[in-house]
Amino acid sequence: MDIRLDRDLTDHRIISLLQEHLRDMARHSPPESIHALDLDGLRRPELSFWTVWDGEDLLGCGALKQLDAAHGEIKSMRTANAHRRRGVAAAMLRHLLDQAAARSYRRLSLETGSMAAFEPARRLYASFGFDFCGPFDSYVDDPNSVFMTRLL
Repeated sequence: MDIRLDRDLTDHRIISLLQEHLRDMARHSPPESIHALDLDGLRRPELSFWTVWDGEDLLGCGALKQLDAAHGEIKSMRTANAHRRRGVAAAMLRHLLDQAAARSYRRLSLETGSMAAFEPARRLYASFGFDFCGPFDSYVDDPNSVFMTRLL
């Protein structure tokens, strides 16, 4: 697996993967509880976006948002439906943790869904040492959201 920094998000394969991600979020979450970013949101200067490739096949993606000098947030973690159960998410999560450490963040946090469809994601994050926490940054309590964090 090859993890690449993507600066412009113009490749049609990346756009398709992000559309798949947003469709899945809409299928499992009410509109007011969807915190997934669209292309413009992922192009913001406080975000870095990476993709995971196997040759020409796009396997997944993930982003890191700087909240402040010591705190980052994981955004847009996604494995393409066709490539699930291959370790793509774990590889991306390791990469994001390494990037956060290289930036000298002391904490890394995330928001994910509380519904059953998000259970595999919650298990993955917990296996990497993330613990449940309250809302952070501009998030508010929401029964459809789960917040997790990890000290680095």
